[in-house]
Amino acid sequence: MSNEFLPPADVPSNDADPYLWLEPIDGEAAIEWARARNEETVARYAQSPRFQQIRQGILEVLDSDARIPYVYKAGAHVYNFWQDPQHPKGLWRRTTLADYQQAQPAWETVLDVDALAAAEGENWVWEGADWLHPGYGRCLVSLSRGGADATVVREFDPVRKAFVDGGFFVPEAKNSVSWRDEDHLYIGTDFGPGSMTESSYPRLVKLWRRGTPLAEAVRVYEAAVEDLAASAWRDATPGYERDFVHRAIDFYDSETWLRGADGSLRKIDVPDDASIDITREWLLIEVRSDWTVGARTYRAGSLLAARFDAYMAGARDLTVLFAPTDTSALAAHSWTRHHLILNVMHDVVNRLEVLTPPADGQGDWHREALGGAPALSTISAGGIDEDESDDYFLTVSGYLQPTTLYLGTIGQGEPRAIKPSPAFFDASKYRVSQHFARSKDGTRVPYFEVAARDLETNGRNPVLQYAYGGFEVSLTPGYSGAIGRAWLEQGGVYVVANIRGGGEYGPRWHQAALQKDRLRTCEDFAAVSRHLIERGITSPAHLGAEGGSNGGLLMGNMLTLYPELYGAIVSEVALLDMRRYTQLSAGASWIAEYGDPEDPAEWDFIRHFSPYENAKPDAKYPPVLFITSTRDDRVGPAHARKMHAKLAAMGHPSHFYENMEGGHSAASDNRQAAYVAALSYAFLWAHLVG
Repeated sequence: MSNEFLPPADVPSNDADPYLWLEPIDGEAAIEWARARNEETVARYAQSPRFQQIRQGILEVLDSDARIPYVYKAGAHVYNFWQDPQHPKGLWRRTTLADYQQAQPAWETVLDVDALAAAEGENWVWEGADWLHPGYGRCLVSLSRGGADATVVREFDPVRKAFVDGGFFVPEAKNSVSWRDEDHLYIGTDFGPGSMTESSYPRLVKLWRRGTPLAEAVRVYEAAVEDLAASAWRDATPGYERDFVHRAIDFYDSETWLRGADGSLRKIDVPDDASIDITREWLLIEVRSDWTVGARTYRAGSLLAARFDAYMAGARDLTVLFAPTDTSALAAHSWTRHHLILNVMHDVVNRLEVLTPPADGQGDWHREALGGAPALSTISAGGIDEDESDDYFLTVSGYLQPTTLYLGTIGQGEPRAIKPSPAFFDASKYRVSQHFARSKDGTRVPYFEVAARDLETNGRNPVLQYAYGGFEVSLTPGYSGAIGRAWLEQGGVYVVANIRGGGEYGPRWHQAALQKDRLRTCEDFAAVSRHLIERGITSPAHLGAEGGSNGGLLMGNMLTLYPELYGAIVSEVALLDMRRYTQLSAGASWIAEYGDPEDPAEWDFIRHFSPYENAKPDAKYPPVLFITSTRDDRVGPAHARKMHAKLAAMGHPSHFYENMEGGHSAASDNRQAAYVAALSYAFLWAHLVG
């Protein structure tokens, strides 16, 4: 074995797993090793004219002044976070809703993160703000070092546009902090040994009073150490003020309690795997498994409504707002002041519907359509201020259709376009089509294909096939100038596979690939690949595959289980060592998705989708590139480090790049994002053409 894969003499080794020494995220030996691997990868793939062209093209898209500045409303202003070449770390800024509708709004800077980072000597990355409501006179600003999930929380005065001297301050941790009122916070943080769950999130919730030490905060709730997390918050909607405590048992199961003024807790009696939304007088329940109430069974994926107070008193009068079919699923819902907007997917294409509850709480909800979308595109809508108005933002986007932002008011005619996104490539040369492949067990798996109009079915087209396939996340059509420039304009075909594990057909689509059935994600992805080959679109030598996070795990499995189908694979910020994933970063939080490797019965099926376990020296693997980040404290860089080291030591064509900041996105600003993306595209082009 080459010395570059062995630990330094002063670092302990382990015969069972010789690459354990690469697991310490900030370990000096591991970092030195990662930097050396970076140099090798950069020298091979980041020096070509193609790389420079792609990087510059992507950076122009990310930095474009013409891109849509998305906003949210807080009080009298709408707020936006903006990054550009002059402000790579970003500006938090605001304007009024009326001014936002102008072509060139008069933005007012609230916080300059670049200036703050320079003044404080910290590599701050913006992570958002939590507002004191009503009034919006204060907020809690979250900042991370280098893009990690762990944040520092500081009280901010938006009127003075300054941090509050002597205000609330929470040290760096995976914090859960929200306002109870102006002088109290609900807080979950690292209070010391035993205060965090095995998943690295807060398990204690406390009420912290202004002007008192954090150590004197009063305990509100304590979850079990094996739970995922605990949190609490206050709904300050005038007339409906309520406090809630939440226990996340795992990634999908949870319990929520209504907290009384005396600190007592009353459980909201819904299935543990259901999600709830309490808005004013209404309780919405989205069920993830079939639920029988009385004589009626509600199908998994249904959205139900009840009057909250009556439900808490024992009534079970439930109204079905949405019921899924074999080809439809609820994508999202959003309240305005008097209405509820539903976003429904039919074969992964969106439709919107407006529901209006009965004025007296009795009778039927009124329904009507809300606009339509062009074929094979995505349309979505959300209320702007559910406390005060029926205004909503609507977006329309497609693989070849630049995103357009609309503003409308329910009941007042059609929405009007206020922010068009520029076209970053000539879409007239391409077409979008939807196809269906048959997986190993006969399941119909949809996929989208973006290709040149004059595409020849000669089996030689370079194809990039992308998927995620986990956590009930859906992949719907959306515009990407980066993909257009880096892949389509270079002569490639882009494919998105809507495999099981995602949410394209609701909970059933996700649950079909959980734990012992995880390999279905790989079978579905392979079925799409074979369908592309059978149709003459491409062949294995010209077929590339890419995915990140859970999709990066998928890529690791496509590498070790289906290497004959691909000419190159990119795996980003991925889980790969499924034997030890629960012991790395936040891995324990995903046991509900993958299973527990410490349980022998569960390890018996997990080992079959553990790429690190299944890499073999005598196999023939296509070239693979692993991309990760030192500051990713969610998945962590250990997986990619170890997987690359093991493959390379076996003599396989493996490559590695670790960004030293960036968090789970592997980039903390536009320049880093463009560089990492260009590196992956340059790698794919190097191996899929010729």
